[in-house]
Amino acid sequence: MFKCRVINSGYAEGSALVSSKPVSLLGDINDNGVFTVGELKGECVANRILVFPFGKGSTVGSYTLLRLKKRNLAPLAIINKETEAIIAVGAVIAGIPLVDKVEEEFFLKVKTGDWVIANANEGYVEIK
Repeated sequence: MFKCRVINSGYAEGSALVSSKPVSLLGDINDNGVFTVGELKGECVANRILVFPFGKGSTVGSYTLLRLKKRNLAPLAIINKETEAIIAVGAVIAGIPLVDKVEEEFFLKVKTGDWVIANANEGYVEIK
């Protein structure tokens, strides 16, 4: 179990989708929730725990999460090393649990496909 800071509360568990690079919600992920560029190209965020260091890009990216949520294509939760405002606002308006400042060991261990718990009610994440 790894302690973290809660940005938007909630609880989710599911398969991790892990990017070692920053993610732009507007540009990296299309309207179907699929990454169009980078190491996750072709992977869908829907019903997964999205793990990435931090966000980058346009303020419109916040609405990308809301659009995905309305279409049932959003991630179950988001875990960042350091959350910036665009990701935070998107998670809040879409009702997606969001945590950051997770202990560094988590990011060294977690891999795409791992079963991850994001408990943004009690402030921890866990790899099962």
